[in-house]
Amino acid sequence: MERPENYDSILRALHPSQSWYGYSDSDNRIYENIIIHPEVWDSGQDKMVSNPHEKPTKEFLDSELAQLQSEHDSQEYSRNRQAEYPSLNDLIVALWENVVEERAASVISLEATRQAIKAKYPK
Repeated sequence: MERPENYDSILRALHPSQSWYGYSDSDNRIYENIIIHPEVWDSGQDKMVSNPHEKPTKEFLDSELAQLQSEHDSQEYSRNRQAEYPSLNDLIVALWENVVEERAASVISLEATRQAIKAKYPK
């Protein structure tokens, strides 16, 4: 998941089933360029209706964006670990060899790899 850099994820989450907003300049997704569509599709009525949604305040969107970015940044260690951890297939093979074949070498090696990755990317 990429770090949110504009208001899109917040605006989509507010009213996920409707295309209720857009940008006057899609290359410059700043607050001043957010436009609220005058009509939205109402699937229950099977027609376009007046858009009941208003443009959120800049303060609200800035606060929500800062929170999403903070949450994303705080989980960077987890994404880094996930990218380097042994695969599930490696884990299954190591467990099989340890439990069924009574050979612990694969499990010991896999756990050493995991611990090295955890040390490399601490919480």
